This record gives sequence, structure tokens and C-alpha cells, in this order.
Amino acid sequence: MLKVDHLGKTYGEGNDAVEAIGDLEFEVREKQFVCIVGPSGCGKTTLLKCMSGLLAPTRGEVRLHEQRIDGPPERMALVFQEYGRSLLPWMSVRQNVAFPLRRKRLAKEEAAQRVERAVEAVDLTGFLDRYPWELSGGMQQRVAIARALAYQPEILLMDEPFASVDAQTRADLEDLILEVRREYGVTVVFVTHDIDESVYLGDRVVVLTPAPTRVQETLDVDLPEPRDQLETKEQPEFARLRAHVYRSIKRKRTSDEAAQAPEEQPAATRS
Repeated sequence: MLKVDHLGKTYGEGNDAVEAIGDLEFEVREKQFVCIVGPSGCGKTTLLKCMSGLLAPTRGEVRLHEQRIDGPPERMALVFQEYGRSLLPWMSVRQNVAFPLRRKRLAKEEAAQRVERAVEAVDLTGFLDRYPWELSGGMQQRVAIARALAYQPEILLMDEPFASVDAQTRADLEDLILEVRREYGVTVVFVTHDIDESVYLGDRVVVLTPAPTRVQETLDVDLPEPRDQLETKEQPEFARLRAHVYRSIKRKRTSDEAAQAPEEQPAATRS
């Protein structure tokens, strides 16, 4: 469904050039939940911006259904980490969720039905006429998710969407996104720095190297469905996969640091 084909991104030119993404190549199958994880600063957000058409790559391309992405595709939605900045504070929950539907020019009744269904899916039915500043951080992120669902995309890109909430809210939102993914049948690409989260949510985990970023490995996650915060994370297979991803990231980072370390100089001798 989605193919990242030898993608590269360099910021700046000449001596000031910084290679954020070296050479990335992987695929996402239809209705799959793919998590992308890697060390801090490895270019995960840059990758997602290139995948969504918000940022032009320097090399390579991203294709959706074999069509090259050169701008935000009609069939794709993106949920950002900074939910407080993506919601419009002067609009109610209902208006925020409905806002992107203007692009589709739907009949008023159909748009209203989409909004109500999406808000119900994230359990915010009683807050339709509240404003973002009246909601908690977790509730604001639910609004952002509802807005994406109301758009009814084929593929949903999520950029560390739960990084700014507390641990309990994060667990609730993880279960929420699994539930709405099953209900809507949407394909999900989920960027995270949290290894536990990547294993808990994903059908596959793509592990990235430090910048200039490449794919370290891809890992299939074969954990029973539906997943549960307690039962799933108590399983030996979850612990094995979590440790495997951690070692993969740690091993590459350690080997890169060793390669970059200056050679030890011999001690100077006194005359």
C-alpha cells in the first residue's frame, strides 16, 4: 500500500549540509499497524513529514498505491504530537473535528454523522460543544484522533502522539487507537521513541539507526489479539521482543560511538 523507496533527506548545502536521512527503504501493507522506532534525533519526524507530503525528500520517493507522493494525499491523515497546537482554540470539539471535512465538500448531514461517529469512537460524545482549553491533555489528543477518523483516511500517520501525556492516559490512548483501528479498518504508521509502545501496538516494528538514518531491521510482532495492557505485557514473547528491539538500537548506537571515538594518543614523555 505504501512504499518508502531509497528515501533520503539533507538539510542545507555545502559545508553546512546535514544528512538527516541516509537511505530508507521499507513497505507498509494494507490494514497493517507499523511502528517506527529509533534513537532520539534519528529523523523519525522528518521521515513522517516526507511520507505525508509535507516535506520534499532530497532523494528517493514515497508511493501510495504506486502513485508518487508530492503533496498531502487525499487518502491520508496525520496526527501530530503537539495536539494543543493542532486544535483551533476558538472552535468547539464539534467544529474542530468537522474542520477538515470542508475539503471534501460533503452534504451537511453526512458531515455531521461523520463527526458524531468519530467523537463517539474516542468516547467524547458528551463534550461536543466544549472548547479545547476546557479539556485535559488526553482529551485534546482524542479530539485530534477523532478529527483524523472523521476524514476517513485509508492510512493514518501518527507522530509520537502520546508522548506528552501521563503514563495512565498514554495506556488508555494506546488501547483507544487499537480499538478505533479495528473499527475503521485503517492502516496506521506510528512513530514513537517508546520501545514498549512499539511492541504493544505494532504488527511490525521498523527499527531505525542513528542519523544519517537507515533501516536497522524490521521485526514481525506475533502477539495474540486483542491486546491488553496487563496480560499482553506479562507474556514472555512481549518481553523477548522488547529486549530484542532495545538491543538492536543499543548495539547500533554503541558501534557508531566506538567508530567515531578518537584514537587514544600515547602519553607524552618528559625530556
